[in-house]
Amino acid sequence: MDTSAQGVTQNTRTPGTVPASAGNGPIETDAVIVGAGPVGLFQVFELGLLEIKAHVIDSLPAVGGQCVELYPDKPIYDIPAVPVCTGQELTDNLLKQIEPFGPTFHLNQEVTLVERRDDGRFNLETSTGTRFITKTIFIAAGVGSFQPRTIKVDGIDRFEGSQLFYRVKDPARYQGKNLVICGGGDSALDWALNFVGKAESVVLLHRREEFRAAPASVAKMKELCENYEMQLVVGQVTGFETADDKLSEIKVTGQDGVTRRLPLDHLLVFFGLSPKLGPIAEWGLDIERKQLKVGTEKFETNVPGIFAVGDINTYPGKKKLILSGFHEAALAAFGAAPYIFPDKKIHMQYTTTSPKLHKILGVESPVFD
Repeated sequence: MDTSAQGVTQNTRTPGTVPASAGNGPIETDAVIVGAGPVGLFQVFELGLLEIKAHVIDSLPAVGGQCVELYPDKPIYDIPAVPVCTGQELTDNLLKQIEPFGPTFHLNQEVTLVERRDDGRFNLETSTGTRFITKTIFIAAGVGSFQPRTIKVDGIDRFEGSQLFYRVKDPARYQGKNLVICGGGDSALDWALNFVGKAESVVLLHRREEFRAAPASVAKMKELCENYEMQLVVGQVTGFETADDKLSEIKVTGQDGVTRRLPLDHLLVFFGLSPKLGPIAEWGLDIERKQLKVGTEKFETNVPGIFAVGDINTYPGKKKLILSGFHEAALAAFGAAPYIFPDKKIHMQYTTTSPKLHKILGVESPVFD
């Protein structure tokens, strides 16, 4: 079993982290999970039911992955038995669910080294010098290390964080403001529709008239434009103007070659993410279109003991859904158990009826009449 210190979870939004172990010797553990998004968090739960303790590593400063970093207030409708929740609420509930297992979080760091040891385990090291010796690795890194694709206009980057934004963390700051929202995908449409009636004005700017967003969202946007509740402009940002050292207007060149000016308070840009596998690409794993190939019996990669779950993996019929990742995490946990307990037969148990699982979860066993 895990010989590391007890993990800490100080509250549901920002779990405690532990200091780097450089100079203190490596942390010996049964499992390391790379990625603290919803699927990575649920992987903690599925391993915990099998009495496997996990350490979780993420490059972001907080848990939740893309759900929290990019869309904390965006509603999610396809989590079983949860009619609707935000990305932040889903993360908070998952953190509450895994509290009995005391996972240890190592945030703001990336895995830089993975190598097989002579004893079959793995040496793993992060960008801050934290070192592990682990029996298994679970890659739940979403699309990998990701950054929003930025707008390519010379000098406009100096307004990032004050008037130029690639994500919405605090929707209230945009109320009563004049907004220009760039993009043609779901994120751009979702936020444009969300801010109508809350912002002073909303202009959706896209380089062409065709959209990649859900048809219902496109139809709603066009309806709002027809009712003069928002505006659609086709073109690209080619420059900007300032007043009192603040971004005051953007220059937009249309398909007709004419350049127009749009006054604004804030520019929101949703050009999608630029996924990068980073060091994962050097681990000797089978990769197909920047995704890790796995089998569907236990979602193991071509390297025994390394599993991949969630959006980072690929297999025939793969669907990039959170609920699919939850299913993958369950089978990956059972697939990993023989590496951790080679002499132990793993029996399938149910949280509804198993006294052993009730003890692990810290709940009382129900009494049935």
